[in-house]
This record gives sequence, structure tokens and C-alpha cells, in this order.
Amino acid sequence: MTSRFPFSAIAGQDEMKRALLLTAVDPMIGGLLAFGDRGTGKSTAVRALAALLPEMKAIEGCPYHCDPASTQAQCEACRNKTKPKTKTMPIPVVDLPLGATEDRVVGALDLERALASGEKAFEPGLLAAANRGYLYVDEVNLLEDHIVDLLLDVAASGENVVEREGLSIRHPARFVLIGSGNPEEGELRPQLLDRFGLSVDVRTPTDVATWVEIARRRLAYEADPEAYAKQWASQDGELQRKLVAARKKVESVVLSDQILERAAALCLALQTDGLRGQLTLMRAARALTAFEGRKQVTLDDLKRMAGPALRHRLRRNPLDETGSQTRIDRALAELFG
Repeated sequence: MTSRFPFSAIAGQDEMKRALLLTAVDPMIGGLLAFGDRGTGKSTAVRALAALLPEMKAIEGCPYHCDPASTQAQCEACRNKTKPKTKTMPIPVVDLPLGATEDRVVGALDLERALASGEKAFEPGLLAAANRGYLYVDEVNLLEDHIVDLLLDVAASGENVVEREGLSIRHPARFVLIGSGNPEEGELRPQLLDRFGLSVDVRTPTDVATWVEIARRRLAYEADPEAYAKQWASQDGELQRKLVAARKKVESVVLSDQILERAAALCLALQTDGLRGQLTLMRAARALTAFEGRKQVTLDDLKRMAGPALRHRLRRNPLDETGSQTRIDRALAELFG
């Protein structure tokens, strides 16, 4: 098996890398939308993240790899087990291809067993495979509308319900949704856009030095993937240690009333829709604080995460043609100096 391109070796896309790491620190942030130019490492970064994710405990034999520590998040079969055996497994990172059918996504009748024995059995789909992990959709803006509707329903409930061919199945489907795409090929539906916790603009580097470094690293990787992965193993290992430590202490990070008030003032000034933006901003700032090994969220953390948490939630103003990030920077300067 060819080694993945090392996460630490990705050059020139610091905001995207940081946002991906924060979704791993606190999955409740709600996922990431990486929109931008073709060939800028979006898919490479998502797949490289998989190697950094820590392992998790799951109930052995369960197709949804239910969490043994949470009966509320288990399927019916696992809840009925008195002392289920457990196993350790990698956090799943599942690709949802553009051409995937509805049956492939949600699951369907196992035709092989039905024909062989006449037994009606459920064949789990991609949502089952992604439970407690990541679901990655490249070119998410080109997804068919009915698949988008499915994702919205499951993302809201954390549960996949399948009722067809005499089957009635309900299973947990909690995942971090990662989407990437090129805005030139089409906009994202507002309902799905709002489901992404963070959003980053991924642009082609504009300086020669970065171009040269990216090309040098990619050519070295293609010449010998395994040797190149070993070369960056220590940097990836350090990132993984920071990630594991941050996941353990993120809930204990202090969010003062002053920071909460400033976040609320920023969202009100920007006229963001609903409260989801502020909650995401708070979670992202807290995850950033934990990842950097600190104990209390500061105003600087708030400022650093304001763009990714809010830029895709701003209402379009026909009288103001400036970009979302410019409007956020202007509001930050007016409110906080």
C-alpha cells in the first residue's frame, strides 16, 4: 500500500490544515467546507488527516462500530448486549463519490442473502461506515439534490432511518462532514452550507518560494512515497500527540463571560443568521486553545477563528460588494480595535 502524503509536509495551506485539525479536536464543531482553486491540496489534506487520527474503541462485530461507553449512541442490537466485546480501530474516513446511489449511501436490502436464503437482511451503506468518523465529499457542490437532502436529514438527527422492501432499520450515523469543491463549478445550497461548522477559502499560492517548495516536496514524495513518509514521521507524530492531548482537555478550557459577550457582539454586528455561528465560533476558539496547550480562550483566539466560523454565514448585501473576510475584519476592527 502506498503511503499517504504526510500532513505535515503540505505547504502553503495553513488555514485549511488548522481547521481540519480542530474538527478532530472537537467533532461538535460541525465539519469543514474547503472551497477554492483546483489542485491546491484539498483532497490530499483530508486523506492525510486520517493518518493523524487516534484509534477509538468500538463494539466488536457491529457494522456501525458503536461506542461501548455510550448506550444512547448505540444501535438496538448493541444496546441489548449485556457485556459486549470491544475492539480498537482507526477512526473511519469515508469517501462519498459523486455518482453514489441512494442505496449506496443509506444502505439497502442484502440481495445476495435474500436470493440465497430468502432472508431479509440489511446491507449497511456509506453513512454506517462513516459513523463516529469522517464523511468526505469531493466536489460537494455538484452533489445531486436528493443526496443533499439525505445528508441534511441525517446530519440534523445523527441517525439514519431506512424503510424499504419490508425493512425498517434505524442506526446511529454521527459523522464529521468534510466537503471540498471549486466555486466556479456551482454554488452550494444554503441549507447544506449552513451545516458546515467551518469554511476556508483555498487559493493558489502567489509567491515563487511557496510554489517551488510545493513542487519539490511533491516530486520527492512521488519518487519514493514510503521513504518520504518516514522523513516526515516525527513531525506527524508530534501533531498526533498534540491532537490526542487536546481532545482530552478541550472540555476543560475556560470560556469567560467577556469572551462570550464579545462573540455575541461580533455575530450581531455581522447580522449572522441564527445562533449556530456563535456556537461554532466558541467551539472552534476553545479547540484552538486546547490544541495550543492553553487553558483559557483569549480575544486573539476569537479573532483567529472568526473568519472560518462566520464567513459562510453572512447575508449578501447588494450595497456592499466586499468579500466576507473583509467584512469580518472590518467588524473586528470596529468592535475590538
